[in-house]
Amino acid sequence: MAKKNKTTQTDVDVFEFIESYVDKEQKKEDSHELIRLMTQWSGFEPKMWGPTIIGFGSYHYKYASGHEGDAAMLGFSPRKAQFSLYVYSDTEKSQRLLEDLGKFKMGKACIYIKKLSDINVEVLKELCIKTIAYLNEHHECACHT
Repeated sequence: MAKKNKTTQTDVDVFEFIESYVDKEQKKEDSHELIRLMTQWSGFEPKMWGPTIIGFGSYHYKYASGHEGDAAMLGFSPRKAQFSLYVYSDTEKSQRLLEDLGKFKMGKACIYIKKLSDINVEVLKELCIKTIAYLNEHHECACHT
């Protein structure tokens, strides 16, 4: 039996989530700014993905194993310790952009930052644009909402 994806789009209100989940004022301000920026860069309105990820747009993926599903093209989660940014595609250009991003830690599939002022927002914009281009090129239906 196929495993069901845990991170799927929900009908939870993004702004209600921020107000109820985020406990620090600076993190709320950064969350609202990330929403504004990612909406502008992606052309998509924010939607909740799973219980804590705010995503923009979506694409369909399918692995060689046969596992497939939908995921947000761009996204972030205002976790307690730090933000998780889901904006990275593992390409040579994106790797070079990371050199100028600022203060962050890299996870397997995401970038961790403490606050928005720790990074260069113009570099984040380029990472997001490159990721959208990569997803459109390598996955089907990368432009649906």
